Order: sequence, then structure tokens, then C-alpha cells
Amino acid sequence: MYQTLLTELVNGILTITINRPDKLNALNKDVFTDLEAVVDEIKNNAAIQSAIITGAGSKAFVAGADISEFEGLGKNAATELAKRGQDIFLKIEHSPKPVIAAVNGFALGGGCELAMACHFRIAAENARFGQPEVNLGLTPGYGGTQRLTQLIGKGRAIELLISGKMIDANAALQYGLVNYVVPASELLNKANEVLSNINTKAPLAIAACIRAANAVYDETQNGYKTEIEAFGECFGTDDMKEGTKAFLEKRIPKFIGK
Repeated sequence: MYQTLLTELVNGILTITINRPDKLNALNKDVFTDLEAVVDEIKNNAAIQSAIITGAGSKAFVAGADISEFEGLGKNAATELAKRGQDIFLKIEHSPKPVIAAVNGFALGGGCELAMACHFRIAAENARFGQPEVNLGLTPGYGGTQRLTQLIGKGRAIELLISGKMIDANAALQYGLVNYVVPASELLNKANEVLSNINTKAPLAIAACIRAANAVYDETQNGYKTEIEAFGECFGTDDMKEGTKAFLEKRIPKFIGK
């Protein structure tokens, strides 16, 4: 189904592996096309409750954009490329189902931007993060300047952006860029463990939490108003009735996403 992705659905968790190990899983047009399609699959397939994005091999999550595709691009074509990348990463960020990045190696340039577009990140001990575009005479184009600043703060973000330096997994944890650092052999196990717990919660409430949290960074929305609306909408769901009833009856709720 996908040219550049491997997918496996187990217990409601879709594991998506970017499969260009010979190119360190670099982003090219085909990867973008496949990512856009798989995000639609996550949204539309009721069997999928959540997803993990990772990279093939042990060296890289995504080592960056495929620079060979930059050759000969003019200003207009480059602008269109950045817009396409941002649009796809926004679809990931606004997925109503959780999408987490399991960063198994280098997450540089577009790879760091892809990881940051996910709802949160788990890193292997050998993971490395950076936005080295200044070394090419470029800025990040797929949302990196915005999300890096949101996640780690302006001072640290600007230093990384204008120096092009990499940080290791422990620094990423200290900065708040990742939620967990684990041995590489435990990376997917940890991601599945976290999502298995999340998958027991009410799907509509999860989607509402994602929507409200994203509203913090959307200048067109009032995040507090978004939260109020989400809170009210949840009261109209069967899941809310089940959740409160289960709480009062001291039992585990059975959510159905309605």
C-alpha cells in the first residue's frame, strides 16, 4: 500500500516505520505522499486507536530531508515544498488519535520537525536531535522554528537553530523535547506500553484534549474557550456517562468512542 512505509496494526496501535534505511530514512516526495495517506488512515480506520512513527534500522529516525531533491529548486518551488511539508505535519499534530514519535537515532532537520509534529516523543539513548539547516544556508521549512521554540523555549531554540548543533537524548529530555529516554532495545516496548494505557481512556475525550492543547499555539483560537466547549461536548457523550458511572460503581469503564 505504501512505497516508503512499513505498517503493522497490533492491539489498536499502528506502528509506522519510515523505510529508507539506505538514505537514513530521509524525507522525499514519496515519503510525504505516504505520510499524508497514513495520517488519513489513522483518522478514518476505527480499528486504529493510536500510532507510533519510527525509522528503519538502528542509525536514524529521519536524518533530514532528501537534499538531492533540493537541487535546481527555485524560490517558488521551495516555498511550495515547505508549505506541503507544513500541511502534512499539521495533519499529524491535529490528529484526533495520539501519534507519538519513537526516535531511534538521528532526528535532524525535517526528521526533527516530523518528531516535533507528533504529540510527544520517546527517545532511544542513541537518539540525536538538531536543526542543522543553517549549514546549508537555509532555515527549517516544515515548522521547526515554531515547534522547537514552543517545546524548549526561545533562548535554547534560537541557539540550536542558528548554531546548527545537535543535542543528545539526555539533553533533549532535560530541555523537555522528549518525554522518556530508554535503551534502544526497549524503545518500541516503551512506546507500546504508554499507548496501551492511553488506549484504555475515552477516545472522544482524548481527541478533545489534543484539540484544546493545540489551541494554546493557534492565534486564531482562544484556548480557554476551546476547553470550555470541549468540556461541554464531552458531557453529551455515552463515554462520559459510562466513565462517571464506572467511577461511582468502583469498576473499570468500558469506553466505546461515542
